Amino acid sequence: MKKISKAQIAVWVLSLLPVVLTAAVYSRLPAEIPMHWELNGQVSYSAKWQLWVVAGMTPLLAVLFYFLPRLDPKKRNYEKFSASYVGFQAVMMLFMLAMTGICVVEALRPGTVDVAMVVCLIVSLLVVYLGNVMPKFRMNWFCGIKTPWTLSSEAVWTRTHRVAGRLFFAAGVLGVIGAFIPSDTAKFVLLFVPLLLASLIPTVLSYRWYRAEQR
Repeated sequence: MKKISKAQIAVWVLSLLPVVLTAAVYSRLPAEIPMHWELNGQVSYSAKWQLWVVAGMTPLLAVLFYFLPRLDPKKRNYEKFSASYVGFQAVMMLFMLAMTGICVVEALRPGTVDVAMVVCLIVSLLVVYLGNVMPKFRMNWFCGIKTPWTLSSEAVWTRTHRVAGRLFFAAGVLGVIGAFIPSDTAKFVLLFVPLLLASLIPTVLSYRWYRAEQR
């Protein structure tokens, strides 16, 4: 049986923090707490028990991330980028903790957090991290740019993820800059438009490279 790494155990510990946070403050939360923020600044409230859903998703994701490689036909490839894969898990756990924390802080002290700025900043940093690790991903069915063409050619997979890494990094940097723009609409445009292009361009290129390879 393969030994579980300390980094993987750390990921599992991180995944429990949103649950611990929710348990610690639950009795002090009002009956309804802010859960959704619109682009126009409007806040939607939900029953506080729904915070358990958000917090509970985190350990479930941690378990899912751990077992996905065992279901992947390319499972041996995960050993080639295991550090990046565990790092990605850790970043996702921190992201979920931050989302839980925003809901808690805004429930206890409304108006404390500039939610649009913080969310765009956190998501952008996540995209920057993805841009850094994406070129290290090896062919698999669950991580990266998964198209029929990248999954049919190791060379196309490698070229696609090198380009995607640069594009995701650039999109994340633009998102970080946009997070500090006063307009909430501009924040989301500078985050999601570059991110959409960073996803579409490698997809199109993977098709072209695969066709060229076949010829």
